[in-house]
Amino acid sequence: MLQSNRHSFGMYQEWYGRRAVKRVFVKRIFYLFGFPMFLVLALYKGTGGDPFHDRLARQPIASLRAESKYELSKTEIQQLLADRRIFNFEKDGFEATYRGKPVWVDTSLDISLQRYLKKKLKRSTSRYIGIVIMDAATGKILSMVGYDKTDPSNNPCIDHRFPAASIFKIVTAAAVIETYGLAPNAEFTYNGRKYTLYKSQLKERRNRYTRKITLRDSFAQSVNPVFGKIGANRLGKIKLEKYAETFGFNRIIDFEIPFSPSSVTLSDEPYQLAEIASGFNRKTTLSALHGALLAAIIVNDGRFISPTIIEKVTDEDGRILYHSKHPELKEAISSEASQVVGTLMQATIRSGTSRKAFRGYRKDRVLSRLIIGGKTGSIYNKTRDARFDWFVGFAKEKRGPKKMTIAVVVAHEKYIGIRASQYARMAIRHYFKNLYSKRTVQLNSEGKSSG
Repeated sequence: MLQSNRHSFGMYQEWYGRRAVKRVFVKRIFYLFGFPMFLVLALYKGTGGDPFHDRLARQPIASLRAESKYELSKTEIQQLLADRRIFNFEKDGFEATYRGKPVWVDTSLDISLQRYLKKKLKRSTSRYIGIVIMDAATGKILSMVGYDKTDPSNNPCIDHRFPAASIFKIVTAAAVIETYGLAPNAEFTYNGRKYTLYKSQLKERRNRYTRKITLRDSFAQSVNPVFGKIGANRLGKIKLEKYAETFGFNRIIDFEIPFSPSSVTLSDEPYQLAEIASGFNRKTTLSALHGALLAAIIVNDGRFISPTIIEKVTDEDGRILYHSKHPELKEAISSEASQVVGTLMQATIRSGTSRKAFRGYRKDRVLSRLIIGGKTGSIYNKTRDARFDWFVGFAKEKRGPKKMTIAVVVAHEKYIGIRASQYARMAIRHYFKNLYSKRTVQLNSEGKSSG
């Protein structure tokens, strides 16, 4: 028994000795590697724990102070541009003052397109004209041209008071397609005329006067009774409200130039829902800028993109005080639903209400290289002395990455001048013609340099 205890005690001493050696080894490892790593992590955490703060930590103190002092927020940019007329601008930048110091503001405007459209404005027959063109991939505003006969200082491109008319059919179409999984050839029926909307036309009835029509043709030809029945009998208030908000109605849209939101008001009354869904009312309002964003949702696979018109702001030392952010794309509708709506909009160009304005586009050397879609709208004001004429659409390359959206609103007076669809065709053709010319020059220069 005694020998057994001695044997156990000897084993214990041997184990304890090994443990002491391990402790010494671990301490040495910690002081050699662990402690320096701990200091690095502590400093890393103190700077905010991300690469951006690491970069700041390596900068001189003077640079840090300057950067934090002069960095501009979106709100400050809005204040900077509050009294500045950006629409009809014919330069790619301008000088402004920020905190008593001069700064240079670079815009995203395509000056060639600006000048071209400004010269094309038919002022003699129009009360209002607003044209907005946007790069759909980046949200950059390429053109903002307008005319307001009643107030020359007003920017009609961001004026939200214009009745949306049938442009709202884009929202209604997206809602019914996504809710019911409809295809372009889904069939509907209606009685009476295409462009009227009576309560009797909302009844689901069939007689010898009943007409059958597809969703594609209903949209392309802007058939009010079909969209009225969709709103009153299929979607209802809750769904229409939901999709209107998804498409940007009744909410502020982030932009460097402040502008009021487009508005829509719904009730539970069936006929009022039919009016809203078909655009057969003057209460739903829309700005041209918002119109370009509606088309962007369709061409961006159902995702909403925020617009931007300021590329960057630099101070007199060349430091960047503001730079437009990479666009955030938020899902508004499913990609599948956006593709179906896009098909409907293409039908508007081929066989619908824009077919005359785009006649022969598939044989045109510029337009034939594009996929073009759109939606028109038309409605008189209350006094019937001006007729609002809309085009909202997109154009994208068949074999290329470029895609743009466009919104045009024109308030014609006694005589009809240039229609909204005609402005759209001219703008699309001019933009892509210039784009292809630049590419040709670039390819030629690359070929010479490599030769």
